[in-house]
Amino acid sequence: MAPQTQAQPIANTRTPRISLRQRESIACALFIAPAVIGFVVFAVVPLALAAYMSLIDQSIAGQPRFVGAANYQAIFADPLFWTSVSVTLRYAAAVVPMWIISSLALALLMNQPLPGVGFFRAVYYLPAVFSGVVVALLFSWMFNPRIGLINMVLEMVGIDGPNWLRDSRTALLALILLSLWGVGWYVPIWLGGLQNIPTELYEAANLDGANGLTRLRYITLPMLSPIILYNLVVNIIWALQLFTEPFMMTDGGPRFSTLSYVLYMYDNAFSYAKMGQALAMAWVLFLFSLCLTLLVFRSSPLWVFYETEREGGR
Repeated sequence: MAPQTQAQPIANTRTPRISLRQRESIACALFIAPAVIGFVVFAVVPLALAAYMSLIDQSIAGQPRFVGAANYQAIFADPLFWTSVSVTLRYAAAVVPMWIISSLALALLMNQPLPGVGFFRAVYYLPAVFSGVVVALLFSWMFNPRIGLINMVLEMVGIDGPNWLRDSRTALLALILLSLWGVGWYVPIWLGGLQNIPTELYEAANLDGANGLTRLRYITLPMLSPIILYNLVVNIIWALQLFTEPFMMTDGGPRFSTLSYVLYMYDNAFSYAKMGQALAMAWVLFLFSLCLTLLVFRSSPLWVFYETEREGGR
């Protein structure tokens, strides 16, 4: 009898199964990959290149030459640089609180159950979709001292309107007033926050005899504080980047009274052929905006209230 051979074990050729956690991690990586790649390609890489080129003396047609911190020293020694800083900070200090207060007031009014409120919501948001160039051209006509609508209205009430855009005392004021045109952009954000406030808070306040101002101070504003934080940060960044309006309407004049920071940065790059100094100004603006944003976030625990805090305190 032939000896029996021992059976050989069958090799396990099945592919190891991927766990649910691994599949979720892969799916998450695939979903966020386009955003991460776009951020790296269109944000991180340009920032790094701008940082490097800010250390180079290079005109548009000239040969690059490494100069280190000379570009930064040049802009800090430039009187027009500090003029542009002053103009931009004054503009931001005026328009940021004005944007927040006026848009919140509009949202509070439009949150009331009034007839035709949906139509007015659309009307106030409509200017936000217009191009900044179109708005600048429109207001250039409105601020015209002879045929402009604003001076015509002032003349009806017996006021001799100024030469808005050609007078250094009123040119920046004209740009500040123009900024009210787009406050409707923030109204849907405020409305979303207002409609998310629990109604039982207002009902309890009514039972305690609280009036409208008391409810606004102790309920509405605390519950809207995260949205206030968001709008504050976004508005600060936008205000510091003022460019289209002075570029189209005043070209920084008269007597540099509307020379914004970004407009002067543009002039350095394309009018004066000082690309290195323009990039140095861009990095100074980036770092200043970053520091200002961090200060706002640093102060937020003192005045920002989140819904989870209310739920955790129950």
